[in-house]
Amino acid sequence: MTAPLQTPAKAIEAEALQCLRLPSGVELHHVTGGDGPPLVFVHGVMGDWATWAPQWPAFTPHFACTSYSRRYNHPNRNAMPSPDHSALVEAEDLRQLLDALGLDRVVLVASSYGAFVALALAVAQPQRVRAIVATEPAMLCYADFSAEGRAVRAAFERDVVAPANAAFRQGDDALGVTLMTGGIAGAAAAQGQALQRRLRSAHAMRMLALSSNEFPLLPPAALAALTMPVLLVSGAETPAIHRETFRNVAAAMPQAACVVVPGAGHAVARDQPRAFNEAALHFLQHHAIPAPG
Repeated sequence: MTAPLQTPAKAIEAEALQCLRLPSGVELHHVTGGDGPPLVFVHGVMGDWATWAPQWPAFTPHFACTSYSRRYNHPNRNAMPSPDHSALVEAEDLRQLLDALGLDRVVLVASSYGAFVALALAVAQPQRVRAIVATEPAMLCYADFSAEGRAVRAAFERDVVAPANAAFRQGDDALGVTLMTGGIAGAAAAQGQALQRRLRSAHAMRMLALSSNEFPLLPPAALAALTMPVLLVSGAETPAIHRETFRNVAAAMPQAACVVVPGAGHAVARDQPRAFNEAALHFLQHHAIPAPG
């Protein structure tokens, strides 16, 4: 089922980067490639269209893939203020993107805050979503649904969010991104080339950090009512805030399949791309790829 992971960065970078302007005025850069049912990749808070490079050569033999940069992420130039920016706003961006591309119903493969966006679209317009592979949806309000989760979130807010937000308010985006990256993805992601990639999308982190409510609640009943196939993916070595959030999201979605990937942190698709690709494609083979003939 899976294709070999050969020079994945070159594979996705070989696609022509295009820019669409939505009816809302938002511009979204994206690439397309492959053949089959339509599939859209949705990256996390500080990623961009190239985040899914390790997936591109594995998925394009089976799907007509689109990978796009979310509203405030590199290389988009959207400067419009959004004091209430959240996954609900970005779900509407995604809906307009699907309309602009002429895609009626799609598979969504999404990570972190992008997985939050994907689930928000599925709740708002379930007829547009054929299936979802969601890696650790960053719906941190779900951590509050358990005593252990509340304690972990309180520590995360105190040790990571508060210092990072203070840096953003003071105009020190680099420090804000470094602090938030370390708290979200671990110390290794907060240095070197990995950090430099994230700094390109510092504006996206700033807009969420200073939003009036970056984690609006998708009610558990609404998640439980989703009827499309959903695979929830987590990393076995993910930070505590994501572990507790994921645990409570999974409890709210008893209809969803779950997989925990060994040796992966929060960024499962990049930490363990082969294992992620195999799990996701195996799931989608049964739920979203038409049988031959």
